[in-house]
Amino acid sequence: MSLRLYDTAARAVRDFTPLRAGQASVYVCGLTVQGPPHVGHVRSALAFDVLRRWLTASGLEVTYVRNVTDIDDKILAKAADAGVPWWAWAYANELAVTRAYDVLGVLPPTYEPRATGHVPDMVALMDRLIERGHAYTADGDVYFDVRSFAGYGELTGQRLENLEPAADTDSDERKRDPRDFALWKAAKAGEPETASWATPWGRGRPGWHLECSAMAGRYLGAEFDVHGGGLDLRFPHHENERAQSQAAGDGFARYWLHNGWVTLGGEKMSKSLGNTALVDEVVKRVRPVELRYYLVAPHYRSTVEFTDAALDEAGVAYRRLESFVKRAAERLGPDAGKPDLAPEFVAALDDDLGTPAAVAVVHEAVRQGNSALAAGDDDGAAAALGSVRAMLGVLGLDPLDPRWAAGTDDRLSAVTGGLVALALEQRQAARARKDFAAADTIRDRLGALGVQVEDTPNGPRWELSR
Repeated sequence: MSLRLYDTAARAVRDFTPLRAGQASVYVCGLTVQGPPHVGHVRSALAFDVLRRWLTASGLEVTYVRNVTDIDDKILAKAADAGVPWWAWAYANELAVTRAYDVLGVLPPTYEPRATGHVPDMVALMDRLIERGHAYTADGDVYFDVRSFAGYGELTGQRLENLEPAADTDSDERKRDPRDFALWKAAKAGEPETASWATPWGRGRPGWHLECSAMAGRYLGAEFDVHGGGLDLRFPHHENERAQSQAAGDGFARYWLHNGWVTLGGEKMSKSLGNTALVDEVVKRVRPVELRYYLVAPHYRSTVEFTDAALDEAGVAYRRLESFVKRAAERLGPDAGKPDLAPEFVAALDDDLGTPAAVAVVHEAVRQGNSALAAGDDDGAAAALGSVRAMLGVLGLDPLDPRWAAGTDDRLSAVTGGLVALALEQRQAARARKDFAAADTIRDRLGALGVQVEDTPNGPRWELSR
């Protein structure tokens, strides 16, 4: 393959060579379902959705695993505050997360395991770690001994002596070293009995890091290609995953990929800061496909500042692509042209998923396609249509995808198109009788409504400008 990806562990862009020829295995950290998802949450899902689509388009069979963390201290606390069972709280928010993924066109994973369904795998992993001398028990808790693993800190380039204590327990009294992290937490008085499981060390629940290692191993084996997640997961979560899995004897992930944050007012979008934009609310203001474009068009490792103005700009840009595709499809048929990917588009995505350059290639193809339509060059327009749809399909943005078309009321679209056509006929009639003031007034009023009119040798054409 010619694909190159930025590997966090290597701190460099590396050639991507799959572990198994013709296949790719990917594990992405899903959400802890403590609340409904905001835009920052779904950026990770979209970034790795593009990776998955590109691996598939490159001819690989992809096994894609994205977990659900459905047991966690915050879930227990929020459920108690709401007066509902923790599992009911978790499931309600899991449905909200799934709804957000679906509305933004994220492909369903090959497997989507829940943490609570894999406790036996976690117990088996802890057994291996204890046997190898990398973990120890203390009054029902199980901790990973960070000093026992020489490579601890290598993923994030940190030295053990410079690290702060692990903030995953109320007290460090039971730990050999304050930096040791919890693999298993003993059940506490006052917590629901349903939130604990029986183990050889007593009842309790898993630590966050243990969950992902166990689930990745269950579905992808001891070694797999890519582990992905948000930038904020590098430490401690991914550092700890890597340490416990490799200490147990597994090769674990061969490439580590991390997407950048979505910020609001210059700060990372976070529920704890209160600066969130819930997906359910944002898609009431903008079309889901435009929100997807907004989050996919920047490079996955870049920071995206969330503003209404930026959303509006993304919507305008996407509608330019959409307008060409729909007009060309209406004139030539939706399947006109070969679904060829432009070489520049391929090169852009092969360069660490360079979506900004890839999107620029799409816009250039649309410009050429519009010129072909205006000149009556059906062959040129068909070639552009086939290529544009193929490229947008890789990005999950094809306007003719039933997922996006399903949100359109065909009758309303027909009425709108007819009314615009009628206005343009009146404008043409005014121009024919040299009443240019009336013609300009019609054009200006259409523009005020968001209808951009362009005069071409084949007559006027229009598209939505906002």
